[in-house]
Parts: sequence; C-alpha cells; structure tokens
Amino acid sequence: MNSIFAKIAELDYIKPDEIPNIALYMDQVTTFMDEQLAASKRYESDKILTKTMINNYAKNNLLPSPVKKKYSKEHIYILTFIYYFKNILSISDIQKMLNPLTEKFFDEGSKPDLDYIYKEIFSMESSLARPLSKDIFAKSEQASNAFSDVKNDDDREFLQFFSLVCLLSFDVYMKKNMIESLIDDYSAKHAPKHPEKSDKTDRKK
Repeated sequence: MNSIFAKIAELDYIKPDEIPNIALYMDQVTTFMDEQLAASKRYESDKILTKTMINNYAKNNLLPSPVKKKYSKEHIYILTFIYYFKNILSISDIQKMLNPLTEKFFDEGSKPDLDYIYKEIFSMESSLARPLSKDIFAKSEQASNAFSDVKNDDDREFLQFFSLVCLLSFDVYMKKNMIESLIDDYSAKHAPKHPEKSDKTDRKK
C-alpha cells in the first residue's frame, strides 16, 4: 500500500503554464506529452502518445486538425482530456464529450476559453488526491481483515490481495456505469432536433 500511495503522490497533470504558447509539430507534441505524463506510465517502455494515436484521434473527430501541421496549446488540452478518457470510455462517448467542447471553446477568443476550462477542471481534480488515498486505505483495511479463518498464510495473503483488487474494481465499474449514464442522459437531452418533413408533395397531373 505504501508503494500505491507513493504512486498517487507522484501523479500530476499538465499545468496550463507548462504548455508552450507556440504551436508545435507532431514530434514536439509527442515528446512534450511523454515528458509531462511520465509518472503515469506503468512500464518505462509505455508510450503516452504516438503519431498514429494523434492521427486516429483526428480521424475519429476527437481532435481538430492541426494548422499547417502545427498543434496549438488548445490541441494539447484536448489531447490531455483524451489521454484520461480513453482508459475508461469508448471512442463514441469521448466524441460526445469533446465535440461540444471543441465546437464552442476551441477557437481563439472563445469565452470561456480552453485555458480557463482546463485550469478550473484540474484544480478540482487535484484536490481529490487526499480523499482518494483515504478511500483506498479503508478498502485495504477491509480486505486485510477478510479470510482471517484461512490457516495457510500464502492462501490468506492471496485472497486478501484478491479482495482488495475486487473492491477497487467494483468501485471503478460502478463509476464507469455512472459516467456512461450521465453521457447518455446529456446526449438525449441535447440531441439535434430534425425539422419535420412536410407531408405535402408536388404531384404531376
């Protein structure tokens, strides 16, 4: 558990003032993202972002196209959202989340702009680290008290470990379902209304 808590403490997000105000080429974008989010890697060889990923995001209408092959800081914000969303949401759900964001707030001069939106959201999320650690610790305590009647030490250790993984997985599963329900409800309420087709038709006599 100490290693888990240490991992949580290391996790950070890309702060708005760390993003260059100049447009970047794709190689510069992938290097920047890899350096900024290195702490979130599971394995050293993992890639945060690749050229193929960026091209696929643009192809699937998740990311606006670059301007003259250069990506603005607004692109970096969107790529960061995608990075976190892709671990739990489908491409379709990410589209539903990001399309309104890019349509309304991506262009320079938008009010509010993506810089403000990004800063506001991640300032809220950064405050969740301590409550998250407390929740994980409580689940760990619950799991460590389970299967106390199992005599074999190795078996008991595995079953307690398995219990903790199940508790954390169930938590993620429930929250994932809640997120999907929220997206479905919002999408249903804001679905485009198609004008009714006229029943009148021109008929030749």
